[in-house]
Amino acid sequence: MNIPGPEPRSDGGAGAVAAAGGLHTYQLHLHSAYGPVVRFQLPGAGTAVSIADPVLLEATAHLDERPARLFAFLEPLCEAGNLQVIPAEEHAPWRQLLLSVLAGRPSHERHFAQFTALATALADRWGEQAGRAPVALQKDLAALSLRMICGYALGGDVADPDAVIAAFEEVLTSRPEQPQDVPASGTQEERAEHAARAEAALARLRATVDEVICAHHSGGRTDRSDLIGALVEAGERSARIRDTVMVTMLAAHHTTGVAVSWTLYLLGRHPEVAEKVAEELDRVLGERAVPDYADLRRLRYLEMALKEAMRLYPPGPYGARETPEPLHLGDYEIPAGTTVFYPFWAVHMNPDYWPEPEKFLPERFTPEEVAKRPRLAHVPFGFGPRSCEGAALAMVEAELTLAVLLKRFRFRPVPGHEVTPVERFVLWAADDIRMDVSVRG
Repeated sequence: MNIPGPEPRSDGGAGAVAAAGGLHTYQLHLHSAYGPVVRFQLPGAGTAVSIADPVLLEATAHLDERPARLFAFLEPLCEAGNLQVIPAEEHAPWRQLLLSVLAGRPSHERHFAQFTALATALADRWGEQAGRAPVALQKDLAALSLRMICGYALGGDVADPDAVIAAFEEVLTSRPEQPQDVPASGTQEERAEHAARAEAALARLRATVDEVICAHHSGGRTDRSDLIGALVEAGERSARIRDTVMVTMLAAHHTTGVAVSWTLYLLGRHPEVAEKVAEELDRVLGERAVPDYADLRRLRYLEMALKEAMRLYPPGPYGARETPEPLHLGDYEIPAGTTVFYPFWAVHMNPDYWPEPEKFLPERFTPEEVAKRPRLAHVPFGFGPRSCEGAALAMVEAELTLAVLLKRFRFRPVPGHEVTPVERFVLWAADDIRMDVSVRG
């Protein structure tokens, strides 16, 4: 391929990734050292080609296959076939069905009051805590994110939503995303006990989803799930419906909460930007504590701050595709069967398109500035036929949550608390993001 990159290692690249602090930081090192197109060893996928130039990324935007080995960790959630790596001809109609629900304004509006109530409940709890103890942003906002997607995906009359949330957390903490070359922690007995708990939790989740599906089939629902309803009406079999709901919950879990957490962290470090957001909220909402759905379109600066935060800290810092046939990429030809690595964080930090990329500048997202950049310079939800179907829903949830919280509070970093990004399925902070909260006067 004659693509620049580091010398191959006998460990398949695992040592280089570990030395860099993880794949999320290794990509930044690779592109800083070797340029916009890099050949490197990706643990679990052999040799991969990483592309950090948004113009060159356009040549890959049609790719609709994912490397199956990299997404094998999702198989326990998918009894009807791994939905993340199903063939393109099967994936396309399934994706269109999901987009018809997740990206649709009617669905967002139907759930807006529920989302608002959940965000307000968190704000009330933080209000009681304000001035007395710091809040742990990720912990509380990830729980909010999961409550939102549980309500959305399962409908409003799940008997015990807290039990669903606890079960899902148990499944996620079994760490299916852990690389095979990383030794498992704990004794053999402890690992066996944890695996048994995770399996039991997964069984409870499947039973809960099956109950909702049965209620939809019987017409016994008073508060239907838009997602399950659309899948039932499309004639999907129950196993595929259950898998779809489970994977949707996995994809949405933490994602919105992480995006909001990083935004509040950056606003706390840049009070002059936070003040502009607060002024906009006061102007648009007046004395109201929460926005209406229509208000979100008027909160332009808040949206710009959120997008800039997702540039600096993309919730999903990378992705991958596979070339079904040879691919011409600038001066290079990529062989068929190659893993194409999408280094979203490196794309977002590319100084050719983001001057002084480490700075937090929401003004980068004015319409005039956006028009100056290539389409794929900002890809927090991915791109192409495997991009996130729930991107529009996630933006609604995040903007609403930020509006509710920033209308009521100011946020400041806790002195001495170090915030270090790490990989935990999403771009997480190692020891949470702890902030002091005060009520706005």
